[in-house]
Amino acid sequence: MFALIEAAGWPIWPLLIASVISLAIIGERGWSLRGSMVAPKDLLNQVIQEYKQNGVNPQTLARLSAGSPLGQILAAGLKNVKNTPQVMKEALDDTGRAVAHDLERFLNTLGTIASISPLLGLLGTVIGMIEIFGSQAPSGSNPIVLAHGISVALYNTAMGLVVAIPSMIFYRHFRGRVDSLIVDMESQAVKLVEILHGERQS
Repeated sequence: MFALIEAAGWPIWPLLIASVISLAIIGERGWSLRGSMVAPKDLLNQVIQEYKQNGVNPQTLARLSAGSPLGQILAAGLKNVKNTPQVMKEALDDTGRAVAHDLERFLNTLGTIASISPLLGLLGTVIGMIEIFGSQAPSGSNPIVLAHGISVALYNTAMGLVVAIPSMIFYRHFRGRVDSLIVDMESQAVKLVEILHGERQS
């Protein structure tokens, strides 16, 4: 590993830092965006059943808000259940936007890393080329400087692609997962309003 860093030169350091950040984001988002954690199955049915039995109480609202993003949305709906369906939907929309923002956390950073990593690799390539041209002298080229310039150019190009490709794949994957979860939660929020206001059978 140290031999690779030495051969690639200082331009490799920004790419190594970017790779560590990318891996951390991929791990964190992979854990946080699990369906069972964001929108647990049967949560809507449980909320409706509990509402019919016990009504709305602070303990239920606190438990829902702390349990999952979908729980936060449903809790916002229950808080406004005595209002008109329109007011209830507005409360759900407001909470839904906040939840969607939380689900998208760090994704812009991951997308930025995917975009700039090839450019950082290109920077290393240019620096390597400068070293190659710098090795040329009237008396001939310096083989050591020439070899180091070539290694800087190639290693940084490769590292830029190695960081960018997985980052872009996971960025697209997580964006798609977030969109899917948001659609699912919106659907369940609409069902909550319609069922509690008697517009739909549970």
